[in-house]
Amino acid sequence: MNATDRTPADLLSSALAADPGRPLVTFYDDATGERVELSVATFANWVAKTANLLQDELSVEPGDRVALLLPAHWQTAVWLLACASVGVVADVAGDPKAADVVVSGPETESLEAARACSGPRIALALRPLGGRFAPAAPEGFADYAVEVPGQGDRFAPYAPVDPEAPALIVAGREFSGAEVVERARAEASGLGLTGPGARILSGLPYDTWEGLSAGLYGPLASGGSVVLCRHLELAGAGVVDQRIEAERVSVTAR
Repeated sequence: MNATDRTPADLLSSALAADPGRPLVTFYDDATGERVELSVATFANWVAKTANLLQDELSVEPGDRVALLLPAHWQTAVWLLACASVGVVADVAGDPKAADVVVSGPETESLEAARACSGPRIALALRPLGGRFAPAAPEGFADYAVEVPGQGDRFAPYAPVDPEAPALIVAGREFSGAEVVERARAEASGLGLTGPGARILSGLPYDTWEGLSAGLYGPLASGGSVVLCRHLELAGAGVVDQRIEAERVSVTAR
């Protein structure tokens, strides 16, 4: 990664320039058996489309707040980087009433909480391969899987993103984009991410800094990659051991 990178979006741009074909996020859901692997290029394409959705369709501006009521999932990682690309604040498990936009998973409790947002509401089915809701999205929500495919594959913010502006809120703590990058870099070696090629398996939720660091920002800041596991508690020890071997995992965070 480049020493000049100041925002999470900068980290992704550097990763894309360095090696677009390498794996960045490999996602498992042990409740459904899903596995999906996203290269840097594929992940960056999803981020660009989602950032265009935010900027052009949802009309968000730098400083706006997007409440993410989502679990640790590859699509959540996409939204976090899309928010960073636009310059809006990603508020993980934030209060929808205080948000300009809310993004919810398919769980009834999450959807009900999201209805408190007076702005646009987006729902993610979290189905394999980014599938749509069937037969339709919940009332009052736009289906992310319907809205995002038609967005542009490249993204350019209308205004430069300020690295010192608020970029992330998690567990009540606010971080600027620069703070996210600096902390992720500083903590990467402690996670065992010692450089390019390091691969971490994370079963931690995304509602703490530790979960975000292990499950996204640390690998991105160090040139590594993550095997992100949802519902890892449903996998037996033997399954996890086999996954660690098959995915060439060098360190775990559980």
